[in-house]
This record gives sequence, structure tokens and C-alpha cells, in this order.
Amino acid sequence: MTRPDLPGAGAPDDGAEPDAPPADEAASPDPAAGDDALALDADAGANADHAPEPDPDAIPLDADGQPRLTLFGLSGRRVPAVYLVAWIASILGAGILVVSILGSGNPFARWLFVAGLAILAIGLLAAAGSQGIERGHRPSLPFRGPSPVLAFGVVVTVTLLATLVTLVPLSGLGVDPGGPLGTVVSLAVTTLVFVGIVRMLVVGPGALSWSEIGFSRPIGGAVADLATGALLAVPVVVVEIILLALLVSLVGRPSSPLPPATSISSLIFNLLSAAILAPLGEEIFFRGFTTTAWARAYGQRSAIIRGALFFSFAHIATLFATSFSTGLSAAVAQYIALLPAGLALGWVFLARRSIWASIGLHGTYNALIVLLAYAGSVARG
Repeated sequence: MTRPDLPGAGAPDDGAEPDAPPADEAASPDPAAGDDALALDADAGANADHAPEPDPDAIPLDADGQPRLTLFGLSGRRVPAVYLVAWIASILGAGILVVSILGSGNPFARWLFVAGLAILAIGLLAAAGSQGIERGHRPSLPFRGPSPVLAFGVVVTVTLLATLVTLVPLSGLGVDPGGPLGTVVSLAVTTLVFVGIVRMLVVGPGALSWSEIGFSRPIGGAVADLATGALLAVPVVVVEIILLALLVSLVGRPSSPLPPATSISSLIFNLLSAAILAPLGEEIFFRGFTTTAWARAYGQRSAIIRGALFFSFAHIATLFATSFSTGLSAAVAQYIALLPAGLALGWVFLARRSIWASIGLHGTYNALIVLLAYAGSVARG
């Protein structure tokens, strides 16, 4: 009698687990697998032995993926030749200037002075240009243009050189370089240099546009901003008069950068210099360029304070005096006296975001100071 096949008694069904191999087979390693593992281990060891070592000459990169630059190094610079020229010309020009000053009694000293000034101007211009190129390729920087302090060094040297070239021929024609007309010519040259340097180093490379500098208002808005600045000049002048009264008793009266106005014609020349030429060039540089750059880098409050300190320093940088004590007293008095005006100029510029507002304040402030000085001289006879 045959009995029927029971499930599991014959061939396993499709869902059953396969029979486990014998213990001795499970415990024995696969020779082929062992050979592969050994080969992999050998390859890994070989790769580890031949891993590339760090290049000691590699230039470290900054957050923008650009080479980290050093003060005296050329490696990684986009235009190393310009940076090299900046160093060589700056050191050579400064050295020649020192020699010319020490040998002031020599007939060739004045020519050495002009040559040293020209070479130094080339060096500072190359330094500012190189800095602008490097910063322009770093997107993480809030302002990607040259330092305002370095740019001011370019302005000073180029202005002195251009003024010498302009006024020396005029003096031969009988124009007094220190008189009202000579001052107008000197300030016209200075204004052109201010605007030219900002155009060359800031606007041209794209660090700032003329609109970002503050020339964004239509005619109606510009006139309104001029009027706003002019009205603000009145309380600033009041503060200035109070401060001057204190300074006179402490460090003496600050010197005036303008010649005394002894007639109506000289008064008109002084107003042209102080109320039109000086505000235009200085506001483009110190507010449109400098304050905007520092506001991006450090914030508006810091930019106003830094700008006021820098503005006051710029006005004493070229002071000349017969003695150190006299020069120091005049410098301290003028520096302190200009601080309120510098703070107000920075504030109104950033508040209105218009260069016309600071030009209106600056021009009216200077005009009131000139008119008050003239009225005082007339009253004293």
C-alpha cells in the first residue's frame, strides 16, 4: 500500500529555506575571496604609501578662493609688476624728498623736490591701483575698492605737483600764489584732482558708481537737498563759534586757509574758493567715496565718526608754520574746530543719500565763515 506524499516529505516547496551547509563547509573560508581581500589590502597600502604630500610652495587661499597676499610678496598677485612699481617708486620718491628737504640751501634742491614728488605720486597711484585690482576680485568684501587713506595720499602728492606746475608760471606773470586769485587757481586744481582720482581709482574700476557716490537725484531733488544742507549749516556755524571761543583761550586761534579779504573783489574770490570749489571736490572724495566705502565696511555710525576724524586730519596735513609749537597749536585748534562740521556733513549725506545735501551744507558753512571774517575785519577797520 502506498501512502500519499505529505508536504515536506519530498522536495521542498518554493517558500522553504534552503538547507544550511554543513558546519565544516560554513567554517572554511573561500580561497578566492581571501586572495581578493589581500589584494585590496595591498593596493590600499600602496596608495597610502604613495599619497601626495602637501606642496610647501602652494599659496594658501582666502574665503573667496583667492591667494592670501602678503605685504612684501608678489606671489598670487594679479598684476605683480604694478605692485613692484608701487614699492620701488614710493621708497625712491620719499627718499628723494627727504634729501631735497635736508639740502634746501642747494640750488638743485627744488628740482629734486619736484622729481621726488612726481616719483612718489607714481608709487602711491600704483599702490592704490594694485589694491583696487586685488579687492575687486574678492566678492566677500563689502567695499571692493582702494583704501580712502591711500587714495588721499595720491591726491596730496598729485595736487602738490599739479599746483606747482600751474602756479609757478602764473607767479611769473605777477599772480600771487597766496593771494585770492592764486587760491582760486589752487583750489580749482585740487578739485580737478579729487574728481579725477575718484574717477580713476573708484568709478572706473566699478567699485562705486556716480549714483552710489550720491549723484542720483533729479534736478528738483538736488535743489531740495542743497537747500536742506544750507539750512543745517546755520546751527553748525553757531556750534563752531562757541567752540572757537573756547579754543582761542586754550590753544589760540586756528589759522585760516584763505587769504584775508581786503576788498570786495578779494571777498568774491574767497567765496568762489570756499563756497563752490572746495565743497565740490571735498564732498565727492570725503563723503561720496570715503563715507560710502566705510559705511559699507563698518556701518553708518562708524563711517560718520571715521569720516569726520579723517576730514579734520586732511585739513591739517598740509599746514606750514614757522615753528613746531606754533604749528602744533594751529593744527590742534583747526582739527577740533572742524569736527562738528565733519560729523554734520557725514550725517546729512547718509541721511539724504545725496551728495548735494553735503555740498549745500559745506558751501553755506564756508560762505558764512568767510562773510563773518570779512565783517569782523571791516568792523576792526
